[in-house]
Amino acid sequence: MAAKPTLVVCFRSEPVAQPLIDRIAAAWPEVDIINTDQSGIASALFQADYFCGHAKVPVDWDGVVSQGRLRWIQSSAAGMDWCLVPSVIDSDITVTTAAGVLSDQVAEHGMALILAWHRNIRQFVLDQFAPQGNEFWHRFKRKPTWDLTGKTIGIVGLGGVGRRFSAVAAPFARRLLAVDLFPENKPAHVDELWGADRLDDLLGECDVVFLSLPLNSQTRGIMTAEKFRRMKPGALLANMARGGLIDTDALVQSIAEGHLGGAIMDVTSPEPLPADHPLWDFPNVLITPHVGGQIHCRFEDICDIFCENVRRYKAGEPMINCLTHEGKQLGFPLRGAGYPLWIDVKQVYSSRS
Repeated sequence: MAAKPTLVVCFRSEPVAQPLIDRIAAAWPEVDIINTDQSGIASALFQADYFCGHAKVPVDWDGVVSQGRLRWIQSSAAGMDWCLVPSVIDSDITVTTAAGVLSDQVAEHGMALILAWHRNIRQFVLDQFAPQGNEFWHRFKRKPTWDLTGKTIGIVGLGGVGRRFSAVAAPFARRLLAVDLFPENKPAHVDELWGADRLDDLLGECDVVFLSLPLNSQTRGIMTAEKFRRMKPGALLANMARGGLIDTDALVQSIAEGHLGGAIMDVTSPEPLPADHPLWDFPNVLITPHVGGQIHCRFEDICDIFCENVRRYKAGEPMINCLTHEGKQLGFPLRGAGYPLWIDVKQVYSSRS
């Protein structure tokens, strides 16, 4: 009797919870499951015919590909820079992503930080917990605040996160602008959707610039010193995507010189920032430790998309968030490429609906 193919599952630092493994096993009884943690994923991938998860440690992808065994990667993350090395891109390995699974959370987190920055929440919280003894008036001290309402907000990358953020930001914005590599299907609440070649135009007009790009060879370091100079004086930069999009030294210089009004960041480069990095000390910079996508039911949602893709895989149907070769190069699923997007179909399959 032939051995069953092997599915390796690894979502986080510890093995996946048993109820989720039970769901996967019920959806795909034809495979044997290896449930591993991050410490074991690099070696386990050499035993994998299929992989569902996200490797957060270095993996010898060239070796995995050359072995010729791995057939499908279902990422539990939207960002795909962790596995889309040239050998994987050029292979016939099927790659599906979790793009759109966490768009609500990332958009909410970004808006929370943007509002906190404008309303000077950081300083009020610091005053509340400052060691001032019992004298009340040290804590009840008014400080300046600013308005987001009526500002021009720009979104760089109108994918799953960018589109969700556009809906969240629209009630505040006087104008809502966006640029995207594929400037199609403009939401009604977005005033202008331009091609990527008009990034400089967007930077010069916006009071807030929200980055929601994948990290790939075209976008790495896209926010250079020149791009910061093109931004509107006093503008706020928001990065909820990948730290590698930004030239960090150039960002520090722009803030220190007073050209940028500040930054809010859930991601940095390097990540984490060294303890003595100057970005920690700017009062007009808010940094959170890459938690924008956190949600208590995140892995239940990953199971939703994976189990539905298992059904589609076995039935020979188009898989959700499947990357074409161009999609592998860019790091995200392309609308209109013959594969459904999770943001369009998630309500049908969600275990929480």
